Amino acid sequence: MAPDTAMNPTTGVPATEAPSDRARELVRTAYDLHVHIAPDVMKRRIDDVTLAGRFLDVGLAGFGLKSHYTSTAERAQVVARAVPGIDAVGTITLNASVGGLNPLAVEIAAREGARIVWLPTVDAENEAGARDREYPPGAAKPLWARIQSELREQGMEAPPVAVVDEAGEPLPDLLAVLSVVARHGMVVATGHLARDEIFAVVDAAKEAGVSNVVVTHPEFPAQDLSEPDQVALAERGALLERCFTTPYTGKCTWERVADGIRATGAERNLLSTDLGQPDNPPVEDGLALFADRLLDLGIAEDEIRTMTVVNSRLLAGIAA
Repeated sequence: MAPDTAMNPTTGVPATEAPSDRARELVRTAYDLHVHIAPDVMKRRIDDVTLAGRFLDVGLAGFGLKSHYTSTAERAQVVARAVPGIDAVGTITLNASVGGLNPLAVEIAAREGARIVWLPTVDAENEAGARDREYPPGAAKPLWARIQSELREQGMEAPPVAVVDEAGEPLPDLLAVLSVVARHGMVVATGHLARDEIFAVVDAAKEAGVSNVVVTHPEFPAQDLSEPDQVALAERGALLERCFTTPYTGKCTWERVADGIRATGAERNLLSTDLGQPDNPPVEDGLALFADRLLDLGIAEDEIRTMTVVNSRLLAGIAA
């Protein structure tokens, strides 16, 4: 775990910046449904059991364990048992390491209690075709980019995981995955898909009977969704997931996040952190720090409560 003096190398802001008491209270009982913590294939700031204790201390309800490479359903059950009072949410991300769009992997994860299914991230066609993607000046490059590079050097590069065909229509494997998601009442998130893929997935998920669809970090450079696109997706019933690390690491501005929330309405937004990187703030502080930033930009307290507590508990399957 990084020392308490860790400094974000991009923003120069201490990674131990403390959130306000006001923000702590606003996000109390929320879930952070998007965190990257140990054990993992890369260095993380904290492990899952230790984080559970810290969430309990600050009044948060639980967190979603995200791995780019494996299902976390079994881990989540162990964490919840180890720290009573905290709900660890299992997930699976459909990259090559689990067979891509593999309905069997989703079925097994669901039977083990997984709640969220992310579509491809590091192996999305959108990422595989942009190895040298340009990020805004000074923005921190994702840690997983190094892992992907190492896998390529070792001859373990997998073909990109496609979700649509050349005509932009959902592939049969995607429809099979969505069928499993719908049957188990799971959440599907769009991962690192590109703009046209996201629209195709949102429409296909609705057709398949999936109740909850999340558009993952729409401001992230790999997505970079325009405000009109975000409005159109919200009107289709999707939730827009705003991740703390996207503006914190310089990949977009805080103002752009706030503008997107205003354009789409708090009820169609979810706040999460995407934290766990060694140089970034403590994971348990992320939602409250996010709340402080948005309060400064004029987002109302009730809107923050909706985006953190109400919507995260809805997706976790818990009443607000």
